[in-house]
Amino acid sequence: MRWASALVVCALAVAGCEAHSIAPPAATPVPVTLPSVALSAPSSSPVPRPMKAPPAAEITFPQAGSGQWLFPTGEGPVVGQAGRLLRYRIAIEGDIGGVTPAAFATAVEATLGDVRGWTGGGKWRLQRVGPEGRYDFTIYLATPTTRDMLCGRPDGYTSCRNGNSVVLNVARWANGVPGYGASLEVYRQYMITHEVGHRLGRGHERCPSPGALAPVMQQQTLGLHDCLPNPWPYPDGSQHSGPSGEYDDPIPRADSH
Repeated sequence: MRWASALVVCALAVAGCEAHSIAPPAATPVPVTLPSVALSAPSSSPVPRPMKAPPAAEITFPQAGSGQWLFPTGEGPVVGQAGRLLRYRIAIEGDIGGVTPAAFATAVEATLGDVRGWTGGGKWRLQRVGPEGRYDFTIYLATPTTRDMLCGRPDGYTSCRNGNSVVLNVARWANGVPGYGASLEVYRQYMITHEVGHRLGRGHERCPSPGALAPVMQQQTLGLHDCLPNPWPYPDGSQHSGPSGEYDDPIPRADSH
C-alpha cells in the first residue's frame, strides 16, 4: 500500500483537535518509486552469502513539538467479525524523526487487527480512515509536552486517553520502560491496546496473581507488580482480565500508564 501525508496544523488549546470543524486540506497520494537493483551474474559458489538486516532508524524528537500533524491518507480494512464498528484516524507530530506516518499506521493497524486484540471478543470492529473520513477517535504519536496539552494534565512520561484522543508518548514509543521484561515491539503493542481500551470504555485493572499474565488494562508502564508483560486482552482466545483498581503513583496523571 502506498501512503501520503497531509500536513495539518491543530490548535492544541482543545485536546485532540477533534472539536475543530475545519477539514484538513486535500492530500494527493505521492507515488513511491523503488530504486532499481542491478542483477549480477550467477555465482559459482553454492553457498549463499549472508545478508545483514539494515539497522533500525533512531527515533528523534524534541521535548516540545510544534503541534503540527501528519495524517496518513487512505483507509485500511475493517477488522473484526462482529460488533460495533469504530473508525479511527492516525496523526504523528511533524517534529518526530525516524518513524514515518506510514510506519506508525502500519504498526497500529497490525496491533488493532490482531485476533488477540479488542476485536477478538466479537464486541468491536475497527477501521483506520484518512483525515478526510468520518472517525470516532484519533490516535496521536506526540512529543512529551504536546502529550501534556492533549491529555490536559502534566506528566511528560506516560501515554493517555482524553475523550476521543488516544495519545501515545513518543518517548515511550522510542524507549519503552526500564525492566518491562519484553521487547520494545511488545511494549508498543501494549501502549496501543491499553489506550484504545480506555476509548472502548475499559478501566484500570490489577495483577490477578504473581506469575500470571498482566491484564492489558493494568498500568504496565508503572510496573508489573509480579505479573508478566502482556499486550493483549484475548491472549489465548479468551478474555484475560484482573480485579479493578489502580496502583499508587506519586504523580497525578490522566489515564496514566
